[in-house]
Amino acid sequence: MTVAETLAEFVITTRFQDLSERTVDYAAMIVASTLASAALGRNIKSARIIRAIEVERGGRPEASVWFEPGVKLPIAGAARANALMSDAAASDDSDLRNIVHCGTPLTATSLAIAEKTGATGQDVLAAIVLGYEAAGRIGAAILPRHSPRGHHGCMGAAFGATVAAARLLGLDAGQTAHAIALTATSVGGLAKAADTSIAREYHAGLVTMLGIEAVEAARRGYTAELAILEMERGFVQVFGGPDADAAGITRDLGQEWDIVTDMAIKLVPGGHPYHAFAEAAANASRQGNVAPDEIAAIIVSRPDLTTLPGPMHPKDLIDMAHSPAYFTAAGARDKRFGWEHANPEKISDPVIHALIDKVRVGAPPNENVAAYRQGATVSIETSDGRTVTSTVLVPKGAACLGLDWADIEAKYRTLAPHAPMSNEKVKQSLTAVRALRSSKGVSELIAQLS
Repeated sequence: MTVAETLAEFVITTRFQDLSERTVDYAAMIVASTLASAALGRNIKSARIIRAIEVERGGRPEASVWFEPGVKLPIAGAARANALMSDAAASDDSDLRNIVHCGTPLTATSLAIAEKTGATGQDVLAAIVLGYEAAGRIGAAILPRHSPRGHHGCMGAAFGATVAAARLLGLDAGQTAHAIALTATSVGGLAKAADTSIAREYHAGLVTMLGIEAVEAARRGYTAELAILEMERGFVQVFGGPDADAAGITRDLGQEWDIVTDMAIKLVPGGHPYHAFAEAAANASRQGNVAPDEIAAIIVSRPDLTTLPGPMHPKDLIDMAHSPAYFTAAGARDKRFGWEHANPEKISDPVIHALIDKVRVGAPPNENVAAYRQGATVSIETSDGRTVTSTVLVPKGAACLGLDWADIEAKYRTLAPHAPMSNEKVKQSLTAVRALRSSKGVSELIAQLS
């Protein structure tokens, strides 16, 4: 069997009852997180443009566009618009290995198809867990070469949408293998475009749509090269390099779950690689009770960090999401970092910008290096000669640290009103998400999002 066939057999035959309590719980948390991020992203320019395109194109009313009362589109169009809306706010989830936002295409795909087909809440949660597994494993196979070569990690997320759609639309393992192969030859995306523009969320909408369309084609008998993942000049070799391990995609399937070991939910805004900068800076500032005007220098370090990427002085949300200097300075200034730091007022705060000029890169750590999973060490030097240091090996919100519904609910209640949603709809929709494992469908949840 090829890698695609072996993976397809696993993701199609695994039952909800085979999944651990923790994986199912984390899948529901991904739904809540994705919807919260979508509420924040609803009025961003990119989301409005793609929503308008899909609404004008129209078609069979199969699935709802979130936060748009009465607007229903074909599943691919609705899922594309919804996924892009969530990714636009840069407040969704990440795979800590490659910062792929798998949960956004998974949630958009799963809810759209479940609305059309009447799939149960258990069906949705299982599709998310198994879709995350496929996306994570294929994405990991092309690490670490794909990013330095300029490819964007959205290529992995596409397979999440494919697997979720295949399960929810009732494909068999053979059809699913062909859908995976079709997806492998469909996806692309450039990291530089995602780093500096709203092309980032364009990628999210595109891979969601492509994953669903690959499944629709395979369901009708469309076939592809089943060895495309592992063959010479195939997906893994092209994007991961000649030594990439395609066989690892199916190694030890079911022994552990990527949604538990590698997923992280954003509990603060912006890019996950920089959350630890803000967290460590805030810790050090609090521990030393350091006032902004006492700070002489802020030194940041992490394995392989030699220069600060991204814009030093962000001007908008896109800049902020990719500016470790801003994260560090804001954490040091306010002794915390939260959703308010994505607001224009904070992004333009002159005190934060003055501190940005004091951020510099120090020597990388030489101990416990493997424990840094998007982690960072920050040292604050004061004008009176003190140095306060904090190390955050893994940022808050990482599944490997354990996730708490209290944090997810706090995020949801903070972001959902941006949709806008009434307090009652915020409450009822959150209740519906938490009840997915026992619900007969998603209609109750969708009703609260309209």
